[in-house]
Amino acid sequence: MAKYFTLKELCASREATRRSIDNFPSFEIAAHLQELTDKILDPLRWAWGGAINVTSGYRCELLNAAVGGVKTSVHRLGWAADLQPANGRTEEFIAFAREWAEKSHIRFDQFIRERDKSGNVWLHIGLYSPTGSQRGQFLDIVKK
Repeated sequence: MAKYFTLKELCASREATRRSIDNFPSFEIAAHLQELTDKILDPLRWAWGGAINVTSGYRCELLNAAVGGVKTSVHRLGWAADLQPANGRTEEFIAFAREWAEKSHIRFDQFIRERDKSGNVWLHIGLYSPTGSQRGQFLDIVKK
């Protein structure tokens, strides 16, 4: 699929496996995942210089509902991925990714530093909004 990321890892989900949900994408969604990888994920991985783990990529409607995703989530369209660096330096990675996005002038919809109530932190990257726009937003959100 790409230099650093595979279709399999962009669609992998422990919750889908646990619930026997088929999370394999259509050709259209696979093309969206390829675009996300080509335009953001691979260049970011190359710039970071170390492995990046995809904690959530594509989510079919059933999986998105099962994990409590919003109905307008661009994960459903193959235009988003949640990431953590393999070295565990998540805050450093998020700061790096933001600076990289600003300096490289890439087009994107959202870079979101997300945190859950347990203190887990990850970077959500969305290439497009559900309407296809690219707002270039940097946000910080606490999941409830």
